Amino acid sequence: MATFGYARVSMAPAKSRKAQHVDNQVQRLLADGIPEENIYVDDGRSGELRSRPEWDKLLTVLRKDDVLVATKLDRIGRSLVNLVDVVNVLAERGVQIRMLDQPIDTSSAMGKFFFQVMAALAELEASLTRERTLEGLAAAKDRRGGTLPVRGPSVKPDQIETAKMLAVNHPEMSAARIAEVIGVSRATLYRHVDVVALRQGTKPNGRT
Repeated sequence: MATFGYARVSMAPAKSRKAQHVDNQVQRLLADGIPEENIYVDDGRSGELRSRPEWDKLLTVLRKDDVLVATKLDRIGRSLVNLVDVVNVLAERGVQIRMLDQPIDTSSAMGKFFFQVMAALAELEASLTRERTLEGLAAAKDRRGGTLPVRGPSVKPDQIETAKMLAVNHPEMSAARIAEVIGVSRATLYRHVDVVALRQGTKPNGRT
């Protein structure tokens, strides 16, 4: 069992303010007793970005019974839907999360109940987003008088490397779960990473 910390700050108007903000998160994680070598920091990375290199590295080292600590929930999730996906993936791997600024600890009954409520809200948000997207596409199609071209989702190299590491080091994770963690669809994952071939040809690395 080990405890890991994660800090993230997006680009701020003033560089000094950004540095102070991320340093504050790190200092609080250190004060909580987390070893410096177990703290991962994405500095200048928006939560909306799919590619967060240090977050991706952290996902590859978390093991069963580990604890992930951050100052707030918005540090670890890009959106409500993504946050629920991340928490569910970590829960399936036996990893708990704890927030310093919010009364959230998934090892407690109240913490689990909180995320059940969050999951329901995330499902509602996803449903509303799908409805708005379909309505927008239908309106655009009517205006153009034909079908719209569909752009394939872009995948960054960091995401591909993270997916490969998760596939090799965590054989218990399904391809669908790996896709959720890196923020792409399962079909997109399959186009870029052969999960089955990786697992057949490589033995997972254990953390000592």
